[in-house]
Amino acid sequence: MKEFSLFRFAAPKVFYGLAGKMIPWFSLLAVGFAIAGLYVGFFVAPTDAQQGEAYRIIFIHVPAAWMSMFIYLLMAAYAGFGLVLNTRLSDMMARALAPTGALFTFIALWTGALWGKPMWGAYWVWDARLTSELILLFLYLGFMALQAAIDDTRRADKAGAVLALVGAVNVPIIYFSVKWWNTLHQGASVSMTKSPSMAATMLTGMLLMALACWMYSIAVSLARVRCEILERERKTTWVAELIEGMKK
Repeated sequence: MKEFSLFRFAAPKVFYGLAGKMIPWFSLLAVGFAIAGLYVGFFVAPTDAQQGEAYRIIFIHVPAAWMSMFIYLLMAAYAGFGLVLNTRLSDMMARALAPTGALFTFIALWTGALWGKPMWGAYWVWDARLTSELILLFLYLGFMALQAAIDDTRRADKAGAVLALVGAVNVPIIYFSVKWWNTLHQGASVSMTKSPSMAATMLTGMLLMALACWMYSIAVSLARVRCEILERERKTTWVAELIEGMKK
């Protein structure tokens, strides 16, 4: 009997097939959680006593902000593994995660501006949280631009990895900015050390939307890494056989 090992999935050929099987499931979960989260957030959760109906933008803004930070750390971790261990799949995963992280960062900034206008009277202020989040968007864009500008794939991976690892310092700055500085931005909506300060239905809607963002991120990143695998492995026998099989 053949011994099972998770390390076999580190091979691009094996992971390509596994990712293809997982994408439909994560896509369905993303749609399901999004429908449930939006329903709870916009139709079940009560009106906020201070912010009125405008607060409901947090059901998109907060999960997007969470994902923007977490995906960057995950991307930096993959890039770091690729740099140190020279694992091909790690570099591909780092590259596949970057566009999704940039998208969530843009959504967080955009929805934050829409929330800021009625609450603060301005779409944008040079607040510590907003500024560091904007820097995060520049880091994502810089990572993608740097890799696209270098023709040699290995050199591009290494250069991107260094940038990703250096930029990871910005993530704790974003998270703790509301504690470290006298910032205009309100504190964390959910804390690991404190009980939630919001109604249970509000928290439920926010967590459902966070799960939807998670499932979406996994699905699109897997789809993107499959394209990356085909591009990098295009000269191998198994990709040639795969393409021939598709033509039949």
